[in-house]
Amino acid sequence: MDSQPPASPDLEQQTTSRKQRRGIGRIGWTVIGVVFFGSLLAIGILPRLSQRSELKAAVKEASTLTSVNIITPRRAAATTNLELPGSVVALNQTTIYARSTGYLRRWYADIGDRVQAGQLLAEIDSPDIDQQVLQAKAELAQAQANVLQSRASLAKGVSDLKQAQANLLIARQSWLRWSVLVKQGAVPQQDADTRYATYQANLANVEAAKNTVNSDSANVKAAQANVYASQANFQRNTVLQSYKKVTAPFAGVITARNVNTGVLISAGSGTSNTSSNTSTSNTNTSNTSLYTIAAYDKLDVNVNVPQSLSPSFQTGQTAEITVKELPQRVFTGKVVRTSNAIDPNTRTLLTQLEVENYNATLRPGMYATVKFAINRTNTPFVVPDSALVVNAGGTQVATLTKDQTVHYQKVVVGRDYGTEVEITSGLTGNESLIATPTVDETEGLRVQPVAQTK
Repeated sequence: MDSQPPASPDLEQQTTSRKQRRGIGRIGWTVIGVVFFGSLLAIGILPRLSQRSELKAAVKEASTLTSVNIITPRRAAATTNLELPGSVVALNQTTIYARSTGYLRRWYADIGDRVQAGQLLAEIDSPDIDQQVLQAKAELAQAQANVLQSRASLAKGVSDLKQAQANLLIARQSWLRWSVLVKQGAVPQQDADTRYATYQANLANVEAAKNTVNSDSANVKAAQANVYASQANFQRNTVLQSYKKVTAPFAGVITARNVNTGVLISAGSGTSNTSSNTSTSNTNTSNTSLYTIAAYDKLDVNVNVPQSLSPSFQTGQTAEITVKELPQRVFTGKVVRTSNAIDPNTRTLLTQLEVENYNATLRPGMYATVKFAINRTNTPFVVPDSALVVNAGGTQVATLTKDQTVHYQKVVVGRDYGTEVEITSGLTGNESLIATPTVDETEGLRVQPVAQTK
């Protein structure tokens, strides 16, 4: 049996070297592959791990901050409707009092009756004033008779004065002629003295007649003054007698009747022991308040306007007036006057509107709603009422600064719309406000806004 020859030593050594080189090559490529893929992993994973770490830190920090909802204030509309409560009052209303004393003979108008100006409402039986009228009339007639008598006496005095003046003229001429004759020696001096004495007597008669005329003239003036006084007294009593008939001072509706037939009326006493507004008033006491009458064709509506809005109201401005009991009716009123002064108690301006009421639909004393259309040049901001904080520092809102910290800003509140309020000062419009601040949001606290709405 043939056997193979043994291997050569050199051949074995080459085979071993080749195997070693092959093993080293495999290890190198493995190391290179590991390094390459490790580099790729480092490039892609490490930044993500860093970002994830930062995100976790941010989330952790955010989770520790208080979350708040923020809003921004908005401008109110340039034209706004303002509704204010109003009170309907009569344009002209008065209480009718008696001017004549006596018993109420009869009344002709009751509550609810529409009457015209001058219409007879009641009659008063007043015999005293009737007698005073008769007496005043008699005194006037007597005074007029005295005037006639004084004028007759004055006329006689004037006639006597003229006669005395004529006699004086004759006596003077006679004395002058006799004086010439005395100087010529034609007559004795005694005759001339007699003519002079006659002249002096007539001169005295003229002075006496003048005094009589002056006295009679004064008597005539006094008598005429008595006539004027008697006429005034007669007219006064005649007017008082006319007050026995009580008439309506203007057209309107009787809102109260306070007397019944037979009641004693005291003129001008102002006493009243009853103020019944029904036709079944039973009163037997002195009462000068007979009726209350109100004009209904035109009514006034009184409105108290807040001080902040008072500059927007002017005479002639119109408004819509509604009454709850008349839901289908809208009345138009016009501002006719204001008090031009702010009430220090309510800080409001009393404004009065006039409204036509021809069919007497509205009634004095009604509660009404007055709707104005207000044009504003400098419109305020509007925020939810929940954004307001009222404390010892006043009325404030919680704003959010650029570094997201809380800052409380003092503001001035205007109109209140219920869920929203106007801010008249304290805001610029660029602020971020906390929608519902709580006691936890203190000044300087860092917070996390989670929502922002207009």
